[in-house]
Amino acid sequence: MLSTILKGFAVSGGLIMAIGAQNAFVLKQGLLRQHTFWVASICFICDFVFISAGVMGVGGILSKSPLLSALLSLAGGVFLFWYGFNSLRSALSTEQHTLVAQTENSNQGSLKTTILGVLAVTLLNPHVYVDTLMLIGGIAATLSNSDKIWFLLGALSASFIWFFGLSYGARLLRPIFANPRAWKILETLIGIGMWWLAWGLFHYFYRWLMTSL
Repeated sequence: MLSTILKGFAVSGGLIMAIGAQNAFVLKQGLLRQHTFWVASICFICDFVFISAGVMGVGGILSKSPLLSALLSLAGGVFLFWYGFNSLRSALSTEQHTLVAQTENSNQGSLKTTILGVLAVTLLNPHVYVDTLMLIGGIAATLSNSDKIWFLLGALSASFIWFFGLSYGARLLRPIFANPRAWKILETLIGIGMWWLAWGLFHYFYRWLMTSL
């Protein structure tokens, strides 16, 4: 039982901790102290739904539909390109210092806007479906029905600890990000990372398109 829980924890944690649009969004909101509870909760709830579905075998639908995978890749690529563009634009902006000045008492960003943002970086990212439904689901498929429950418990525990830890732990990095240059570096790294992921998704869609013609 314990080994199965730890296996689920390790697999889920390894996939979730990879730097991506979702983690970048969570980190940034945590640094700004804007709606951190809701950001972490929504990320965990989405993981709860997708990981549970993957462990129960729903991931097979995605793996058997090249068209759906391709469309998700295209949508995700467009979103990640837009997200990366905004990050790079923010990094190059001469008004970057205003963001730092607002971190102590910032009211910017309504709850509705934040919720829509976290849903976008989660649901429009094809890697979320691949990781939770296909990869985690594929590993869980090798387990017995009773072990799947313990595996799921471990996987969800990793998700809960990571997102709430990142959301509330980000404030420990605030002294570093009191320097405007640190924000510029963060935004630049996020932008480059998002464009790199977008390129991969566009390439996947292009290969699917070429084989379908």
